[in-house]
Amino acid sequence: MSVIQVNDKKFQPYISAKEIQMRIKSLANEINSDYAGKRPLFIAILNGSFMFASDLFKEISIDAEICFIKLASYKGTRSTGNVITSIGLDEPLLNRHVIIIEDIVDTGNTLNKFLPQLYIQQPSTLKIAALLHKPEALQHPIVIDYLGFSVPDKFLLGFGLDFDGLGRNLAEIYQLIEE
Repeated sequence: MSVIQVNDKKFQPYISAKEIQMRIKSLANEINSDYAGKRPLFIAILNGSFMFASDLFKEISIDAEICFIKLASYKGTRSTGNVITSIGLDEPLLNRHVIIIEDIVDTGNTLNKFLPQLYIQQPSTLKIAALLHKPEALQHPIVIDYLGFSVPDKFLLGFGLDFDGLGRNLAEIYQLIEE
């Protein structure tokens, strides 16, 4: 892994593909154990979580379902604070065990706006699996039940995280080099 450039920004290596995959396997083992015999429904939040959701779901060995919803609050390297729903949730959640899959929880704005919509549907349980969490940036009391990595409040790229649509395809995670 070496320094890369996306548009006018430079990024340095932060978390290797190997570290990411090892942590995902560990999270999947926890979920497989916690949800044995419960047939959970995973709700992956697009666009950012698609790589994490795919790799995590491949490691799930229990009966489970997955669906996708599109929520967004980023433009460039900053959160807009506005959550936009583009694709809705079609699955009924009543009495289901639900696990939200997020790429990153930073301010918590997205989940803070989305979770009440899910609780209204009365799932049996509602948990959050996030690959990354920026505790320093958190503005809402969001509990992450299955966490990959706690990271500093820096802009990250790769493994589903983008900079104006680019970089999602990187197998590693990179950190913005501040100039």
